[in-house]
Amino acid sequence: MTQTTNRFFDELGRLMNDAAGAAQGVKREVDAVVRNQAEKILNDLDIVKREEFEAVKDMARLAREENEALKARITALEAKLGAGNTDG
Repeated sequence: MTQTTNRFFDELGRLMNDAAGAAQGVKREVDAVVRNQAEKILNDLDIVKREEFEAVKDMARLAREENEALKARITALEAKLGAGNTDG
């Protein structure tokens, strides 16, 4: 009787393991489908990716810094020209 009971529980345990494995497989498939659908929706909405946004943000920061440097140079040159014109 104990041999039969152990066998029954062994089979039940195998069945539960198989069911858990199948459930994991289904979960992975559902996750993949949901991820693909979300990516498709985001692509259709023409949303900018984080990497692209950060790249443009860095370009804007560099352009702003260059603009400030050029503004300072112009101010210095104008001051120099203004000082040269007072000799007249």
